[in-house]
Amino acid sequence: MEIAVEVCDVTVAYRSYKERPTTLKESLIKAAKERRLRHYSTFNALEGVSFNVRRGEVFAIIGSNGAGKSTLLRVIAGVLPPTAGHVTVNGTVDSLIQLGAGFDPELNAIENIYLNGSLHRKTKEQIKSRVPKILEFAELEEFATTPIKYYSSGMYARLGFSVAVDRDPDILVVDEVLGVGDERFQNKCRKIFDNLLAQRKTIIIVSHSLSMVENTAHRVGLISRGKMVYLGDPVSAIEKYRDEQYQTALSG
Repeated sequence: MEIAVEVCDVTVAYRSYKERPTTLKESLIKAAKERRLRHYSTFNALEGVSFNVRRGEVFAIIGSNGAGKSTLLRVIAGVLPPTAGHVTVNGTVDSLIQLGAGFDPELNAIENIYLNGSLHRKTKEQIKSRVPKILEFAELEEFATTPIKYYSSGMYARLGFSVAVDRDPDILVVDEVLGVGDERFQNKCRKIFDNLLAQRKTIIIVSHSLSMVENTAHRVGLISRGKMVYLGDPVSAIEKYRDEQYQTALSG
């Protein structure tokens, strides 16, 4: 069994300040006070999370809003360094975590494809040869020269996903942004997933669509309050998640 991603005892902690300075004078006074007193509390978005993802599988992460799912994806993608612990990635990683991330809203789709390709050290000739395929898959041929600031969230998602999968990563990390696409485009994405898996690629997804998770994922991790509380098959994980939601509703 080959391991594509190994997450070892990862913790991500944030500081929550009790008061925020509004002027330079207040900032200087606050800095002087902090030498003597602690004016912040610490919040763990993730706490001691450990698991691995196998090569050639779809691994889904589920949990309630604010549980730490997107934070975990950012750590795996290398966007956010953990406060403690580490992540080992075996292969190239591409991510679609935040809608429109890496795009310039003032540029059109073609210009953004060139911009994104240059950031990944592609030559102009390499990028030019891929532009038609990316636009076709994203279904944006008619809007290729329109600045993307005028795009809907669905158009943004289609462009972002098309650019990400075209780079042919070993590991694809995808957040809930696919949820903004229509059913037809989501079916196209599933076909891409199938093609990637046939090539022994690895896919890590966060989704609130439990039906998609059940039909797509090989294994599922359930995150609750920053901790991995269950790791197993999709059906069992979804049952645990629904139980957790029920218990949370009762306690709330």
